[in-house]
Amino acid sequence: MKIIKIIPVILLSLAALQMNAQDNKVKIDTVSIQTSAKCNDCKERLEHDMAFEKGVKAVELDSETKILTIVYKNNKTTEEKLKIAITKIGYDADEMPADQKAHDRLPACCQKDAEPH
Repeated sequence: MKIIKIIPVILLSLAALQMNAQDNKVKIDTVSIQTSAKCNDCKERLEHDMAFEKGVKAVELDSETKILTIVYKNNKTTEEKLKIAITKIGYDADEMPADQKAHDRLPACCQKDAEPH
């Protein structure tokens, strides 16, 4: 008799665990962010530094368009957090301006007012 009462509890527990496991599946997203990068040094800096951000799987800056494409795990980070990370490196990220102190630490050739080269 006790076994008959326990079976529904076990089944409900297993169903809840299965639903929870489906909700926790990692989803990979891609975002493209316009930056204020100027040169290959900027490309190397952005790709290197962003690779260490939590959840980031791949990073590539298109040198011509200055668009940084990031592949990331959406359960580890968000587009907003990635943009903030870019600004903290010293570059604009879409509508978000670069952190001024970080921008001022960039080499002169990488700063916004520098001539393109």
